[in-house]
Amino acid sequence: MLQQITDQVTEIAREAGDFIRQERKNFSADRIEFKGLNDLVSYVDKTAEQKIVAALQKILPEAGFITEEKTSTKVGERYNWIIDPLDGTTNFIHGLPVFSVSIALQEYDKLVAGVVYEVNQDECFYASADSAAYLNGKEIKVSAAPAIADSLLATGFPYYDFTKQTQYINLFTELMKGCHGIRRMGSAAVDLAYTACGRFEAFYEYNLNAWDVAAGIVIVKQAGGEVVNFSGGEEVINTRELLATNCRITKEMLEMINKYFV
Repeated sequence: MLQQITDQVTEIAREAGDFIRQERKNFSADRIEFKGLNDLVSYVDKTAEQKIVAALQKILPEAGFITEEKTSTKVGERYNWIIDPLDGTTNFIHGLPVFSVSIALQEYDKLVAGVVYEVNQDECFYASADSAAYLNGKEIKVSAAPAIADSLLATGFPYYDFTKQTQYINLFTELMKGCHGIRRMGSAAVDLAYTACGRFEAFYEYNLNAWDVAAGIVIVKQAGGEVVNFSGGEEVINTRELLATNCRITKEMLEMINKYFV
């Protein structure tokens, strides 16, 4: 059942991505709205979410929704969809081609399916709790790199909550001296998908929302990776701390992180 649902969700994500791609061609900056400090949104986010919600309702009519743009506030007893219609809105607005559609399915308190569609590369990453992880139909696995010294890392910069900025910069400084490099793509969903397929060995960030990471968490885990909070625990949604790795460098990454985040 989950695999069938996931297949349907990949088509919905692709359709939303097609809409986003077309709107980007004629997008005007005067249609930007501000939800908060450096927190941008546009009609594209909102319309894409409306399209996604309408399509998902047909798959599981009883399911509720946890969405970034609050298109639906329905709460499901068993199932809830977790949706970011356009993860990487700032990139989209500025014409930087790294943004994605992220859709996850939660059964009770467990994430059971996830789809991340990277719009510009036409790359659809997906997995369910009873399947492997895939990229455009081909099975993917996390990297086999054994140490930070062999790794390319990803992160996200603080953009509205700067209370931990000093800790973040100090960690960043130490990590950048000991790895192949650190990238900041601007879409946590993409960062997680790239970790799942071995392009990154690890991704870490704090102050993330459920819709930023839910789908990617499923994909990383089903690709053989590990997702923990900065204390090494399994709860990442409520703690809003996330470290996703290829499993092999989890301990080393946590040792680094715990020097600055406790």
